Amino acid sequence: MAKVGADLRPIIPQREETVSQQVGTDKIVSVAYTIRDGSGKIVEHTGLPVSYLHGGDDAPLFPQVTAALEGLSAGDTTEVLLRAQEAFGPHDPGLTFSDSIENAPEELCHVGAELDAENERGEAMHFRVIRVGDGEITVDGNHPLAGQDITFIVRVTDVRDATPAELAANAQQQIH
Repeated sequence: MAKVGADLRPIIPQREETVSQQVGTDKIVSVAYTIRDGSGKIVEHTGLPVSYLHGGDDAPLFPQVTAALEGLSAGDTTEVLLRAQEAFGPHDPGLTFSDSIENAPEELCHVGAELDAENERGEAMHFRVIRVGDGEITVDGNHPLAGQDITFIVRVTDVRDATPAELAANAQQQIH
């Protein structure tokens, strides 16, 4: 029982204010993005968000895109134009090869087929069949968007502090 004259104040539950976190170093950032080529055609779209450690060395996005995300919050969108040189580089004709179709396995004898091979230095290369005809097959080792300007439209879906385990995992990756 309360004493007479005691200063009684109602207890009002305190609400935590939700502060929207901003993209910055050591934040786990989730984004959904669309990539358009120079003509505006959608060439890639993520249906589900992609998450990464912002400020880490292994971000899955181009540096210009991660820089444009700096300071944004969940729900924000940014658009970044990358010139061919900044994106997948110029188209290198030296990465296009033709050979007799008789030398190609049957499963590669259609446009769009893909294969992995090694160059003379033992580096893995990825090729796409771009032409089949006149007894020849032509493969291209350039990225499909090489030589093209592209636009990234990126929507931030979530931003949160990285856990100590996520920061440690990133540091461990940088050591190796």
